[in-house]
Amino acid sequence: MTESSDQTSSIVKTIEQLLERGEVALAVTKVSGEGAIGAKLLVREGGVAFGSLGDPVLDSLVANHASRFLASRDETRMISASELDPNFPAARETNLLFERLQPAQRLVICGAGHVGASLARLAAFAGYHTTLLDDRADFLKRERFPEEQIDLVEANDWGPALRDAIGNGRGVSVAVVTRGHNEDEQCMQVVVRANPDYVGLIGSKRRTSIVIDRLRESGIPEEQLENIHAPIGLDIGAVTPEEVALAIMAEIVAERRGGTGTPLSHKKAQKAQK
Repeated sequence: MTESSDQTSSIVKTIEQLLERGEVALAVTKVSGEGAIGAKLLVREGGVAFGSLGDPVLDSLVANHASRFLASRDETRMISASELDPNFPAARETNLLFERLQPAQRLVICGAGHVGASLARLAAFAGYHTTLLDDRADFLKRERFPEEQIDLVEANDWGPALRDAIGNGRGVSVAVVTRGHNEDEQCMQVVVRANPDYVGLIGSKRRTSIVIDRLRESGIPEEQLENIHAPIGLDIGAVTPEEVALAIMAEIVAERRGGTGTPLSHKKAQKAQK
């Protein structure tokens, strides 16, 4: 095995390990300039993980820029070394491909009723790997959900089933859309402690407040309660289960991508006024 293939194998293994841990990282490839074209550098959120672009100064510049790129929510971007440091030798000729690495987005849904079922189908269509849980086996028939991206889990005990579905919580959104207070609270006691990226609870303001108050009484820290989206979803005037699912999915995507939920036409009007 050559040195190049050794490095490629090591990079692949490192990427697999990062994704298994649910980490977000940056892969940078040198596409032009002096030195080894195709050289790669992996940068994790805490610093360099593996590899080199063939120049320690360039490696340092990229590592310093990594947090800015990851905060931008861009998936890929071509960046010239001159953007990192105009004084870098041959900066204009050195171009780098930045690529975000992150686990596939997952959605865990508690409750396979009308809204939960509609949400699972919509999430799968949007590219989310979806886990649909319910304590009623009849609601989890595979013929209702032929999509491969939807895992069906009978939750005779919500706790173990949810903890297994959420894992470390990275890249995971959870929507609690069960049929009643008791089921909501059972799920939320587990979900909030698992600390996923997004937590949403369906119901009226009164109903969700009752559940959140019970969570508070059980000792859940206030900062975790503040992260709960309740009632779940954006206000689009939703009425049908399908429309409610759309409102929920819109909020999940907005949270993931950094959107505001503001109509784009309003943004255009605001720019025109400026």
